[in-house]
Amino acid sequence: MTPLLKIDGLTKTYPGVVANDDVSLSIAPGEVHALLGENGAGKSTLVKTIFGLNQPDKGRMEMDGTPYAPSSPEDARVAGVGMVFQHFSLFEALDVAENVALGMSDPPPMRDLSQRIETVSRDYGLPLKPGQIVGDLSAGERQRVEIVRCLLGNPRLLIMDEPTSVLTPQEVDLLFKTLRQLRDEGTSILYISHKLEEIRALCDTATILRGGKVVATCTPSEESAGRMAELMVGRRLDVPARAGTVRPETLLQIDRLSVPAASEFGTALKEVSLTLKAGEVLGIGGVAGNGQDELVATLAGETRSPADTIFLERRDISRLGPEQRRVRGLLTAPEERLGHAAAPDLSLTENGLLSAATSQGLARRGFVDWRAARRFAESVIERFDVRTPGPGTVARALSGGNLQKFVIGREIAQDPLVLVVNQPTWGVDAAAAATIRQALLDLAGEGSGVIVISQDLDELMQISDRFAALTEGRLSPFRPAAGLTVEEIGLMLGGAHDMEPAHAH
Repeated sequence: MTPLLKIDGLTKTYPGVVANDDVSLSIAPGEVHALLGENGAGKSTLVKTIFGLNQPDKGRMEMDGTPYAPSSPEDARVAGVGMVFQHFSLFEALDVAENVALGMSDPPPMRDLSQRIETVSRDYGLPLKPGQIVGDLSAGERQRVEIVRCLLGNPRLLIMDEPTSVLTPQEVDLLFKTLRQLRDEGTSILYISHKLEEIRALCDTATILRGGKVVATCTPSEESAGRMAELMVGRRLDVPARAGTVRPETLLQIDRLSVPAASEFGTALKEVSLTLKAGEVLGIGGVAGNGQDELVATLAGETRSPADTIFLERRDISRLGPEQRRVRGLLTAPEERLGHAAAPDLSLTENGLLSAATSQGLARRGFVDWRAARRFAESVIERFDVRTPGPGTVARALSGGNLQKFVIGREIAQDPLVLVVNQPTWGVDAAAAATIRQALLDLAGEGSGVIVISQDLDELMQISDRFAALTEGRLSPFRPAAGLTVEEIGLMLGGAHDMEPAHAH
């Protein structure tokens, strides 16, 4: 059978790096084909070439046996290639139909388009209302907008980049049902994900990249997740392990914290309460947009909190600003790496200085000790295996996974009393994720308190002592993480906060 897409010897280089090195693969009609690899392995470069965003230096592609060389995404769409990106490109103030129209080169009249959206969303089990404002949609619903926009073009090849990183287990089931339906109708799917159990459940074939080269092709259902992770990184991966126990002393207490939404599309925090003990890891799960960013901003001191709501070692810190909280040992790492956690055009040395100047004595009386700042950045780079030419490299030059290791490492290296991290391993490969999770467990093992806010439920179950769900700004009661079922977690994420534990005595 002629492959739908055949890639032969594709090479793409950037200054100082070979992103794709003689890559060959083929995708059959109606096949779900996984593309696996660490951050920086060359996956993004390859799919951007297929979608017309990159031009290869060498090699060729064929679609249905004829040469295929798109010079733009529009060329790719005309040839039958659609792509749903990891980061959604939607306008929050516009409705669903308006957003879909913006992604089309020749949109039909709005009434016709709305009808087509309703038909496609119904046929593929992707419930959407064309007149709904995108800012009011959940992350899962926003993803449906992107998928429906692609499906209106009747793609023969659908590329999906990390499609489940913002979905609840129930939404993942819905997405997989849709993708299987598309496959059964003959659509091919190129699927990128770091979640290897998903790959095993969904994909027919997997091509594994390492360092820009194809190192293996396998049938995911016949391989273990551990084996696929080893092929990706070229070595065995250790499962993160605990050392130390939870101690009785309370480090952080939040008492009925309510904070109004910062913007029209933000989420208000409603009577959030929790207690964090020394040596404890609290896991907070939730679908994006349920108050995670607001909770981190409030704990960091970026958003003002009412008096008598946040206590660090029994001292009220509710009215203190970010720097005063950091001095007392409450450190945070926000979700958005580039722009919030790190200044894109500053070097790693400067980015280290931004958060560690006081705690590490890197500035005295208004003067920066640049030698000490460089040493601090170098120590983080070495300890957390950050792949970079050196501390003088600007943040934006690092791959997402390496910048994430630096951002988390920078906070851990300051020995915080309490560390709050939001999405610590989002879009990070298996090896980097294992490094970050182990570092968080080691920090708790030394007696610090750690709060991990994440949409990766496997991660939370692996490292948390207790788990709660954040839904529409409300935090459920915490439950011991050991023994929680996926169904129970799904119900908690959906807002069933008064649910009785299935194993209650």
